[in-house]
Amino acid sequence: MFTLRRWWEYKGLQIGLLALVLGSAWTLRETKGALLREIYQGITSPLQMLQSGAIPEQSIRDAKFLELQTRIVDLESQNQQLTNLLGYVQKESLPQKPIIARVVGRSADHWWQQVILNRGTASGIQEGSIVKADGGLVGLVENATANTSSVLLISDLKSQVGVTISRTSAKGVLQGDASAEAVLEFYEKVPNVKVGDLVSTSTYSQKFPAGLAIGKIKSLDLKKLPASIAKVELFPPIQYLDWVTVYPKPEKQELDTPNVAK
Repeated sequence: MFTLRRWWEYKGLQIGLLALVLGSAWTLRETKGALLREIYQGITSPLQMLQSGAIPEQSIRDAKFLELQTRIVDLESQNQQLTNLLGYVQKESLPQKPIIARVVGRSADHWWQQVILNRGTASGIQEGSIVKADGGLVGLVENATANTSSVLLISDLKSQVGVTISRTSAKGVLQGDASAEAVLEFYEKVPNVKVGDLVSTSTYSQKFPAGLAIGKIKSLDLKKLPASIAKVELFPPIQYLDWVTVYPKPEKQELDTPNVAK
């Protein structure tokens, strides 16, 4: 008995530790580490809160404040865009009252070809209506439903606009280039133009009234055959259109050169 007691005093601690290790291992296996995660979370939570310096409620309030701040900045930006657009409209020479619309649709595959507006026939927009933005001509309404309309942009490859050089009255046809620039093909072999000349719609155009700003000459190729061409930098910010103004389509006019009207 004395020997057994001495053996237990000598080995008991080791057996207890071994049992604790085996029991812990079995518990971890059966709970898949849940107990260990709970213990870890209980120990580290106070430290995490001290490190973050904010209680959960404060973090939620901060997130809501940032959300509201973002919305305010967005509304201020929209308000500034509308203010600029209204200021531009007041300078317009067109007698018709414009319809202000917002771009609500645009395909990444057709970024330079088409945009969708949030106004349609119910607001007075119809096929052939002229679309402008701060900077000048944007395009033409191709089709319209009651509450939406599709706009063919002047940057579209199939878009053609009869234009003139403001300084010399040299004329030609402007074609989209799927970019912030367009290609101008002149009627004359050697037109009187230079880099920096301003480009606007011409009196030959049947789709647009004369005098709508479009852009300026960026480069020239007077040796191009069969006609001289120029690269035109477009004024309207077509790559990031947001708000536009829409005008009724112009009345058809009798022209001396109907074959070149665009």
